[in-house]
Amino acid sequence: MKKIILFVFAIVASFQVTLQAQCNNNHKQAKAVKISYHVEDVVDIAIGSEVHTTLVAAVKAAGLVETLKGDGPFTIFAPTNTAFDKLPDGAVSTLLKPENKEKLTSVLTYHVIAGHFDSHDFMNALEKGNGKFSIETVNGASLTVLHKGDSILLKDVDGNYAAITAVDLKGSNGIIHVIDTVVLP
Repeated sequence: MKKIILFVFAIVASFQVTLQAQCNNNHKQAKAVKISYHVEDVVDIAIGSEVHTTLVAAVKAAGLVETLKGDGPFTIFAPTNTAFDKLPDGAVSTLLKPENKEKLTSVLTYHVIAGHFDSHDFMNALEKGNGKFSIETVNGASLTVLHKGDSILLKDVDGNYAAITAVDLKGSNGIIHVIDTVVLP
């Protein structure tokens, strides 16, 4: 849990916050204060992450960059590079080929939910569902969300599990939750 909190704080700290104040010569009074915030969208957050380079390459190959830079809101379960490494040898390179764009798009959209679903929403739904609930993805297939011990897990249609390792990485058009395994439709 401490790793999750530290990871979230690291992401929040990376947002650009600028404060400019101009004071008169005797420093008694501020003449102008300008505060500007730059919050990245979900694609920019992934692009800025060293552990999501495979995901970013896949999103680009599937032609989903512009869609995911849209208004949203989107909730994205973002597999790390290590998660992609768990797939069978050659699976990623095969999916990234232009002739497999449709299959790649299906896999990636299985990691996206239309709407904003943060960790608080997860906990409420888990409580109401006695530790589990299903959620529909943009792909049209469902994921089951489970609470097991100290972990929140996603279960895909084939019964494979992915642990959510970081939550609530907020972008201007959605939210990202990091997962340790690629879920498959």
